Amino acid sequence: MTNFLRKFFGLFEGTSLGIDLGTANTLIYKKGEGIILREPSIVAIDVKTGKVLATGSEAKRMLGKTPDRVRSVKPLRDGVIADFEAAEKMLETFLKKAMRGASWVRPRVVIGIPSGITPVEKRAVKDVALRVRAKEVFMVEQAMAAAIGAGLSVQEPTGSMIVDIGGGTTDISVISLAGVVKGKTIRVAGNEMDEAIRNYLKNKFNLLVGERTAEEIKIEIGNVIEAEEPREKEVKGRDLREGLPRNIVVNELDIKEALDPVVTMIINAIRDTLETTPPELSADIFERGIVLSGGGALLKNLDKRIEKELKLPVELARDPLSSVAEGVGKILDDLDLLRKVSVD
Repeated sequence: MTNFLRKFFGLFEGTSLGIDLGTANTLIYKKGEGIILREPSIVAIDVKTGKVLATGSEAKRMLGKTPDRVRSVKPLRDGVIADFEAAEKMLETFLKKAMRGASWVRPRVVIGIPSGITPVEKRAVKDVALRVRAKEVFMVEQAMAAAIGAGLSVQEPTGSMIVDIGGGTTDISVISLAGVVKGKTIRVAGNEMDEAIRNYLKNKFNLLVGERTAEEIKIEIGNVIEAEEPREKEVKGRDLREGLPRNIVVNELDIKEALDPVVTMIINAIRDTLETTPPELSADIFERGIVLSGGGALLKNLDKRIEKELKLPVELARDPLSSVAEGVGKILDDLDLLRKVSVD
């Protein structure tokens, strides 16, 4: 059989995909190829016809700028599906891109989900995947997938702590022997950081800014410890008193003040998890430290802030944004591991 025919019939035998279905971004891992799609979890829909006008990056550029006939939707909120129809349309588009238009193929799918979701929310995720022609759907906790993607030895009888800070949730897990021994999910993460910045600018400067602007501020000058020479950024928005466009200049100290309540909630959740962890595993974590993953982990000096307050070593995963997707990819390659970590 030629290589071409092997690849062709391989499509029918069962393509395997790993999906990090995140509140902020969706990543798709294809077995044998790695991460093949990385798009914002946003879809723009024509209100009258229901037709999808744009998804991912293209839809994100429309956010806050659409006329009444177009609705820009973030189908996931706090790590779970908030708009079933929009989520289905978005995932269908992403899977078509991932399968390069081969709509007859029915892939086996592994999806990363927050550890704290309810059975109803879990069923909604599975239903969306099945409705867009997945042959089989397996689910694993995002923290477990992130730990595997970060290269932690999750199957060993030693404790590892992973803190996955996504867009909608922060998943905190202590893992040993391919299971989550202690876990906690809080619906406080990257989106709440953006909202905290928006509220701060509104309350202190009477300036209203959009979601995209708040995210840009967080990425460019976000910091959670005092900076000796604070960076500055010009911010454009609408003056709440006069209703006219206005520019202001904010610095890292402003953004630290804005983010402090959110960062404190995350640190307190990690502390709560540590306080209920079995002593033997606590000793392992004291030696091995905490690993941070997810987009929120990239907030400047967050690792140093957590390390200082909890007095434990903290390090970033090699590629925090891709840890969950890399993890589900490794799980696809190991059916024995899939059986151990699947939460179906």
